Amino acid sequence: MPRLKSRLFRILAPLLSLFILVEVNYPQLTPQAQLAIFALLGLSLVFLKYPVHRSAAGNIPLQILDLFLALAVVFCFGYILIQTDPVFQTYWLNGRSLGNRAGLEHPLDHIVGLVGLLLVLEATRRAIGLTLPLLALAFLAYAACGYAMPDWLFPHRGYPWDRIVSQVFLHSQGVFGIALKVMFTYVFLFVLFGTVLEQTGATGYILATARRLFRSSTGGPAKVAVISSGMMGSLSGSAVANTATTGTFTIPMMRSAGFRPAVAGGIEAAASSGGALVPPIMGAGAYMMLEMVQPAVTYLEIIKAALVPALLYYTALLLVVHFYARRIGVAAQGEDPLKRPPGVRGLIFLVAFFSLVFFLVLGYTPFRAVSISLLCVLLSSAFSPLTRMGGRALSRALEGAAHGGVPLIAAAACVGIIIGIVTLTGIGARLPGVLMPLAKDNLILALLLLMVSTIILGIGLPSAVCYLLMATLVGPVLGELGIVPLAAHFFIFYFGMMSMVTPPVALAAYTAAAIAKAGIMRTGVAAFRFALVGFTLPYAFILHPELLLLSPDLPATLVNLCTALLGILPLAAAIAGYGFAPLNTWQRSVLLAAALLLFLSPSGSVRLWLQGLALLITGIIAILNRRYASSL
Repeated sequence: MPRLKSRLFRILAPLLSLFILVEVNYPQLTPQAQLAIFALLGLSLVFLKYPVHRSAAGNIPLQILDLFLALAVVFCFGYILIQTDPVFQTYWLNGRSLGNRAGLEHPLDHIVGLVGLLLVLEATRRAIGLTLPLLALAFLAYAACGYAMPDWLFPHRGYPWDRIVSQVFLHSQGVFGIALKVMFTYVFLFVLFGTVLEQTGATGYILATARRLFRSSTGGPAKVAVISSGMMGSLSGSAVANTATTGTFTIPMMRSAGFRPAVAGGIEAAASSGGALVPPIMGAGAYMMLEMVQPAVTYLEIIKAALVPALLYYTALLLVVHFYARRIGVAAQGEDPLKRPPGVRGLIFLVAFFSLVFFLVLGYTPFRAVSISLLCVLLSSAFSPLTRMGGRALSRALEGAAHGGVPLIAAAACVGIIIGIVTLTGIGARLPGVLMPLAKDNLILALLLLMVSTIILGIGLPSAVCYLLMATLVGPVLGELGIVPLAAHFFIFYFGMMSMVTPPVALAAYTAAAIAKAGIMRTGVAAFRFALVGFTLPYAFILHPELLLLSPDLPATLVNLCTALLGILPLAAAIAGYGFAPLNTWQRSVLLAAALLLFLSPSGSVRLWLQGLALLITGIIAILNRRYASSL
């Protein structure tokens, strides 16, 4: 039975990738029919890959149950396909498509919709855990029992089960809505793009280049982890997957250089969690913003806005690990650990990177740009036997994309349930009534509430999924906070990402702890500390939208950028506990206060900026005095 499931997976996985490649670039089906096939293949693969429970691997009845559920997915989503696409018009109930009989659905529609809804919840539970399905169930209960809710929980008249099923499954505002559309149109192709690069060996070029770049630098292995994880994370967008792949190499390197296991894991988790910030790919976040930000923005505007924050995040992280390495006495390695030149693998990586950027700049849509870039990678890899991809290697790449992508398909379908309920009940339009009074009295307090909500919601969820949920729930209020809409969306995206390194549930840190063989909580606390700049950056670009390159005023942009860089230096020193010498608690507190004043002073607040500069000078003088006194 396990062999049969494995064989079916190897057949369906390449079929999923090929279907997306063809249908995204040369669409033949209606939008809902496209998403029906996408979900049909994705959720079937979930039931073939993930057992009902870890202990069920050798249990034949439960293996049969998995196959039965996969067949149920085929039936339910195949039903949506047949009742939606004009090709199957002969089989439409009552002679009308599913969309045209909205409000007059056949009883069979509701039965299929209810079963499909349960299958989505179970598939999501298997693929990413209980958090998101429980949240979806809470929203379903809210839709059904709104009449019984207290005043503070946004009561409403309540809806019968058939109306709920119609909203969240049968039509295009729920499961087959924006979340699944983004996964289908954008995200999966970039997962495939990264998998193909991995098969050619081009991703190894990132690690090799970082090792050469920092071979003679203090704390070199940690800096290798920072740079390689940032570049790899931009491709995958998943902090956990990024930690698991690059951490396998970088964490042992850091441990052998003298970093404690928990610290090595923390550095890797912090670096991997920031990968989704790095343009031009940015995991899935950029593509979701294309659909969610109002007024609409272009893809180039999004990646331009992401550039400076990404540079600030990784500059700060490099400084933190440099100062920390100086503090604990990790010396430079002094030799090149890799003797071979990067050769053709480096060329393939450069072809992939620059072709993607080139076609985006020319104005191609992201899915068309990545498709053409994928073709460029395959052509350039054919010139060397070391990288050439034959039929078997290409099949492995297609299958690998499915392995990485099907949990996201399940998560997107489940998020669609929540979005459907938000639309049905109107709760998204009522939340602003709670947040707006706070924003009028104290913008920072409203932002703190958004931050806490996003981090809590991000527990156990991919950062992009967390962003999509928050953008759906608070989207109406973001435009009324008096801040730039794109900056507001970046704010919640950042904190969705930071939930990956926020204890007690820090999934990226947990993954790093397993590789480092360190304590989970110690690794989580270390990751939180090293990623601390990620908790201040969102406030910085809310207060200074020039950091997102949204202002045509070049002098103001340069001033804010220099101020941010000036604030990063004392922040990194305070986090690492080292400046020109090891720092005591008082010195670290002064530097931290100086960094926050420099970093977070509102535009035009010269007084706060001067106070921060004075504190910074005071801290530097105190450190130099202590260093001079200790040398006597």
